[in-house]
Amino acid sequence: MSGKTYGYVRVSTKGQKEDRQMIAMREFGVPPDCIVVEKQSGKDFERPIYLQLTRTLKPGDVLVVKSIDRLGRNYEEILEQWGILTKDKRVAIVVLDMPLLDTRENRDLTGVLVADIVLQLLSYVAQTEREFIRQRQAEGIAAAKEKGVRFGRLPIPMPERFETLAVDWGYGRISAAQAGRELGVSRTTFKRRAEKWLQAEGNQGSKEPLILGSP
Repeated sequence: MSGKTYGYVRVSTKGQKEDRQMIAMREFGVPPDCIVVEKQSGKDFERPIYLQLTRTLKPGDVLVVKSIDRLGRNYEEILEQWGILTKDKRVAIVVLDMPLLDTRENRDLTGVLVADIVLQLLSYVAQTEREFIRQRQAEGIAAAKEKGVRFGRLPIPMPERFETLAVDWGYGRISAAQAGRELGVSRTTFKRRAEKWLQAEGNQGSKEPLILGSP
């Protein structure tokens, strides 16, 4: 297959380094002026540099990537891009981390078939692994919450008079705005924290009806 050879390098964040991918491209023999670098997450496929590269590719060209996940973040995306490049644009793909994924013209029909099978298997395994990790994370969070572990930002600590003012507000003796001013917090913050504290405490020490005070 005659044509130009391009290398596509992607890192997920601007803080990550592309050194390993660049070294692999040079060792393979990709001309320096044909290596494109993109620093953007693969969460979606709105990657302008990659899209511009695919428009540049012509039949007979070769696209080199370090690993298969440079083409997409999930099973469907990888297979879609593989099909567009190899079948629609008639471009060869070389995946450096997986020698079987090499569709250059010097490979026979069996080799191409093996590459397609290996690609589908690897993509499926990668997708399944990501889903398994997300499931384990969700299960871990749920188990931690059952044990009382709290997530998110820690609440602002309330001054010592908070509990007294919360009770007074709960029985309508003071407004949330007044209590908030005394504590140096907003009315909304005081009201939210007071409601949670009163519900948790039960406040059964008084026989007065708990009416939750005025704004």
